[in-house]
Amino acid sequence: MRPVVEIRNLTKSYRRGGEIVPVLQDLTFDIADGDFVALMGPSGSGKSTLLNLIAGIDKPDGGTLLVGGIDITVLSEAELADWRARNVGFIFQFYNLMPVLTAFENIELPLLLTGLSGSERKEHVEAALAMVGLTDRMEHYPSQLSGGQQQRVAIARAIITDPTILVADEPTGDLDRASAEDILALMDRLNTELEKTIIMVTHDPYAARRARAIRHLEKGVLTRGQEKT
Repeated sequence: MRPVVEIRNLTKSYRRGGEIVPVLQDLTFDIADGDFVALMGPSGSGKSTLLNLIAGIDKPDGGTLLVGGIDITVLSEAELADWRARNVGFIFQFYNLMPVLTAFENIELPLLLTGLSGSERKEHVEAALAMVGLTDRMEHYPSQLSGGQQQRVAIARAIITDPTILVADEPTGDLDRASAEDILALMDRLNTELEKTIIMVTHDPYAARRARAIRHLEKGVLTRGQEKT
């Protein structure tokens, strides 16, 4: 089976004043379709930069990065925006929900860019709400939800378009341990039951243990990989 993410000789630097600061250096590795990978490393190791490159938010300086067989490094900004909408589901640390929209409306947002009818969108949103256990909260606004519930809304929004990959940047970083455990259990279900490919950046070894594989970055270099037995 072809890997869903293929990274070859990937490099990325940023300019700080007059200085070029290397962030990622000649990374090469694959992520299998249906895998659940945790990216770990100290602050400044390049893990969030790598996640942004895989998600098509940023572009590398060199190398190739194929997602679902498409080299996203050669796409224009407009092509990247369209590709992200169809292929990437985002889960953020601070949820990024629209405060003036209900849980239902927040989840429905990505579907407004599709050709689905109102009744079809409703059916999809209700299925996503059921998946994350929030059917009884669909008319609540973010301010009326706990942190864990808001993150579940965000996850439902991430999966609503059936994306190729889910990218999660510290998805439990703003939650207490009980809420974090609920979110990690949900992500595990998405991976095992829906066979979603998940790439998660985390500082938390407890969260990383939920993944099938752990990749460690140190100063932009992949230092080691660890497969779960």
